[in-house]
Amino acid sequence: MPIIVTMPALSPTMDEGIITSWVVKVGDKVLDGSPICEIATDKSTVEFQAIDGGYIRKILVPAGKGAKVNAPIAIITKTLDEEFSIPTFEEEKKVEEGVSANEKKIEGEQKSNSLNVIQFSPVPPSKKIRSTIKPSVAASPLAKKIAKEKGLDLRSVKGSGPSGRIISKDLANAPLLQLFGGEQRSIEFPDGTFDEVPLSPMRKVIGERLQASKMTIPHYVISQSVEADKMMAFRSELKDLGIHVSFNDCIIKATALALQKHPEINMGYDSKKNVMIQFKTVDISLAVSIPDGLITPILWQANCMSLKEISMEAKRLVMKAKEGKLEPFEYQGGSFTISNLGMFGITSFEAVINPPQGAILAVGGIIETPISKNGKIVSGHRLNLSISLDHRVIDGAAGALFLNTLKFLLENPTSLVL
Repeated sequence: MPIIVTMPALSPTMDEGIITSWVVKVGDKVLDGSPICEIATDKSTVEFQAIDGGYIRKILVPAGKGAKVNAPIAIITKTLDEEFSIPTFEEEKKVEEGVSANEKKIEGEQKSNSLNVIQFSPVPPSKKIRSTIKPSVAASPLAKKIAKEKGLDLRSVKGSGPSGRIISKDLANAPLLQLFGGEQRSIEFPDGTFDEVPLSPMRKVIGERLQASKMTIPHYVISQSVEADKMMAFRSELKDLGIHVSFNDCIIKATALALQKHPEINMGYDSKKNVMIQFKTVDISLAVSIPDGLITPILWQANCMSLKEISMEAKRLVMKAKEGKLEPFEYQGGSFTISNLGMFGITSFEAVINPPQGAILAVGGIIETPISKNGKIVSGHRLNLSISLDHRVIDGAAGALFLNTLKFLLENPTSLVL
């Protein structure tokens, strides 16, 4: 009897997956448990294994296309000569053609109207963005090289060479190119032209979750400035000893210890049951940017890990996240999230809570700034922290006490190794 291989639900929030690659082809023999394809979910790219052995007889969804959960993606038979038929009901017909119902609709719209024009206001059909480039300018190689190096505009120069060709001596009075903008490219699209870009499974879930977060969670934000000179010196001393840790590793460790001291921050809210959640372990999610969006791998029981262990595990998780190889248990859950944009030169920001968690810490970069010490203005380094809290679960005073503890730990970094 033919075996219909269907798109699996590889995460709790997944409703559609994209086949990134097939590792088998039609006619190949597969064993029970052997990999047959890789699937991009809303969280990561996962290797999918055959549940039953046999021969691949038909691939219904080619690489690069998507299918809804439980929709057929391939057919396996026990023998190469066993007869089989393609699923015929409506949704499976669309999957057989290699696209889900949603993708088929998008492709149809793109074929019928490859250009979309935003209708904010009437635009005359004949109105175009005209090119400002003139035909190629005839100039000697040396003249072109000099003009490029000095930023000269050859279009306004009259050549004295053969057939009006511009030579080097003609550049004496050549004007400079526009300082901003440079040469405009020829664009023959109507005003307001745009392309629709289908959402990836991950981007869909990010949009849905964060929209729900901002709409349903009463966010409030409190901030704290931390002196970072001691932490910088601490990190430098560890480096001299051959121990390499990042500022983010120190922040993770300090946050874990602060959450251990303030369990009232290590909480969440179940909006379906309308109850508060008291997490019993300190499991820190790290916000990691990847090409498709954002994912939060988890350092389980981070308060029980040494600073070196945190550093090693964080590096491993970030690498797997960027490669799209995280296992579901590595990103599903967590009691508290840290989002760090300091490496992008951001001094401070406010982060959106990742439900059902009740708080998220936003970390800016370390900046050199004038500070007051003993009545004198001296140069120092500061780090800005902001914590977004769910007011249904955590009161302002509790958040303030937590930030004060976190500030103390970071300003006294030897406490991170005790």
